[in-house]
Amino acid sequence: MQVELLNDQGQAASKVDVPETVFGRDYNEALIHQLVVAYQANARQGTRAQKDRQMVKHSTKKPFKQKGTGRARAGMTSSPLWRGGGRIFPNSPDENFTQKLNKKMYRAGMASIFSQLLREGRLSVVESIKVDSPKTKQLADKFKALNLKTSVLVIAEEVDENLYLASRNLANVLVVEPRYADPLSLVHYKKVIVTKAAIDQLKEMFA
Repeated sequence: MQVELLNDQGQAASKVDVPETVFGRDYNEALIHQLVVAYQANARQGTRAQKDRQMVKHSTKKPFKQKGTGRARAGMTSSPLWRGGGRIFPNSPDENFTQKLNKKMYRAGMASIFSQLLREGRLSVVESIKVDSPKTKQLADKFKALNLKTSVLVIAEEVDENLYLASRNLANVLVVEPRYADPLSLVHYKKVIVTKAAIDQLKEMFA
C-alpha cells in the first residue's frame, strides 16, 4: 500500500510504499487495550509496604478482661480489626505486577495501533527529520512548517545528538528510534511522524 510522503513544508510531494502488514491491519481494540495495560503494569515497581500484625508496634497486654464488659473478646491491639492494627494481606516491596504478553500478540497489537493512526490521519510519513545544530528553534521551525501544533511523537531511523538536544526542550515532543516506540506513547500523542527510512525498521520489527 502507498501513503503520501510529506516534504519540509508539510505538502504531499510524492507517495511511498509501506508494508500492509504494519499499516493496513484491522483495528483490534481488545488487543490494544491488553497491550497498553501490560506495558504500564510491566513498568510498575513494587515500592509500597504495609505492616502485618507482627510488625505493628503494640503492647501484648490484653486490652480489657475477657468477660463482663459486653464487648467482643480481644487479645491484643495489633488485630486487623482494630484501628492501628496490622493489615490482613499487606502489600510488600517485592510485589510483582508484570504481565506476560506473547511476541506475536505484541507485534500484532503494535501493527494495529499504527494502522489505526494512519486511518485517523494522526500518522504522517516525512522524508527525514534532521537539524544541523542542537538548536531547539530549528526543530520548532520544522514542526511549524509541518503545521504540528499538538503533542508530537517522532519516530526517526536514527536520533543523533543534535536531534536529541534540540527536541528535549520542546514541550509535548518526543523523538525516538523505532526500537524505542512503545504502545503507550503511540496512543497518547496526538500526532505521530515517521521518517521514510524508519519504515523499513518498523517492517522488520512488526510485520
